[in-house]
Amino acid sequence: SYDGLVEAGFKRHHRINHGKAQFARNGVHINGIESFWSYAKRRHQKFNGLRKTSFPVFLKETEFRFNTRDQNLYKLLLRSCRINPLRR
Repeated sequence: SYDGLVEAGFKRHHRINHGKAQFARNGVHINGIESFWSYAKRRHQKFNGLRKTSFPVFLKETEFRFNTRDQNLYKLLLRSCRINPLRR
């Protein structure tokens, strides 16, 4: 299902062949992407659906939350606001 990623320009995408009982190859495995999609689906359920136009923003927010899930979100956002304050 991820074959289109290479054609879309994601050069770092590696294929794993489950049909040959392959789940990892040369340090490449599927756990990371499957973990992310599981996380994204759980977050998505809370919204009872999204508009198509909102999905890209939702996905970026989910990516940010997933990549910083071990950090204190409040402190991270506060630091960001200090560095880039809102201007009137």
